[in-house]
Amino acid sequence: MKASASAHSKTPFKFRIPTAENLVPIRLDIEIDGQRFKDAFTWNPSDPDSEVVVFAKRTVKDLKLPPAFMTQIAQSIQSQLTEFRSFEGQDMYTGEKIIPIKLDLRVNNTLIKDQFLWDLNNYESDPEEFSRTLCKDLGIEDPEVGPAVAVAIREQLYEIAMQNVASARESRMSKKGRRGFEHVPASKVGGASVDLVKLFGQRSSVVRCTKMPQEKKGLGHVRTNC
Repeated sequence: MKASASAHSKTPFKFRIPTAENLVPIRLDIEIDGQRFKDAFTWNPSDPDSEVVVFAKRTVKDLKLPPAFMTQIAQSIQSQLTEFRSFEGQDMYTGEKIIPIKLDLRVNNTLIKDQFLWDLNNYESDPEEFSRTLCKDLGIEDPEVGPAVAVAIREQLYEIAMQNVASARESRMSKKGRRGFEHVPASKVGGASVDLVKLFGQRSSVVRCTKMPQEKKGLGHVRTNC
């Protein structure tokens, strides 16, 4: 069920990533006997756990990795899924709030640097679509860049969602200790409250900073905004 952009911080709702699809960002960095494997992707937490082993086996086979990697890949994915699921069902707050998303990553020969604002209350936002648009705008043809950008966005949104769960927990504890406590709206940018509906409209989720000329340095594209 999608939350509306007008949800208020005093009304808690159940934990999930503030995007249309509730996907878990997975990051792998495994080294065995001097051989290293790194990857990042998203995973549907509703998929059966048996898919984790299937994925690990297929990855080892496709990339011709030593068999020992299969267990490590499966365990790492399962551990990250277990952590994500531990938050499911817990209350969280967001309030009328936007947060800055910062990108600073290199994928193969492409360097991406960008900064923009994201509406945490828009549960129709789509990091993957945003990433495809970004790559199109910059003329980036490497098919690995878009997914990497989407994962980086989702990782930051996941971190914020976990913080919002902690916020809701602290609020409950405070209310037990003193009656009449009112939750302070969290939406502040530069110290001023922000009315998201006025700024972005009901369905807007991303506000891009003013575009600067694209600059090429060395091997990759460098996008610097804000």
